[in-house]
Amino acid sequence: MGTMNIAEKLAILLVEKGWTIAVAESCTGGLLGGRITSVPGSSVYFIGGVVAYSNSMKMDLLGVPSTLIQTHGAVSEKVAKAMADGVVRATGADIGVAVTGVAGPGGSEDKPPGTVYLGVRTPAASEWKLLNLSGGREDVREAAVVGALRFLADTLEGGDG
Repeated sequence: MGTMNIAEKLAILLVEKGWTIAVAESCTGGLLGGRITSVPGSSVYFIGGVVAYSNSMKMDLLGVPSTLIQTHGAVSEKVAKAMADGVVRATGADIGVAVTGVAGPGGSEDKPPGTVYLGVRTPAASEWKLLNLSGGREDVREAAVVGALRFLADTLEGGDG
């Protein structure tokens, strides 16, 4: 199972750096935190997470400005980055990772199902990535989790963030 390997790789990177992590999830509904904590010993680096499915949760718990959601939509680069920043503020983690997207089946012309934005906040940087995923709702959610883990590992391997 390749996804387990990437979660284990992420675990090694986090332990090596001595960093903690927290997640802010929308379309994955807790699956990312679940995957990270599937690795034994994850309590050393995993602080917790927020499943902010509604816009009000994104604003109230994660401090995402309502203007960002109104201007760019909840599924956007700016909101993903703001969610990652917000979960770092809320938890004190060294790293925050956020996932926001359209799992399907609904969507829009400019944001069809499979449109997923990732945000990562490290002590050194704020990064984001757009994933254009295919398949049904569960395929998109699973691919978003794997994509987020890979993006995190790649970001951490790239130096100090």
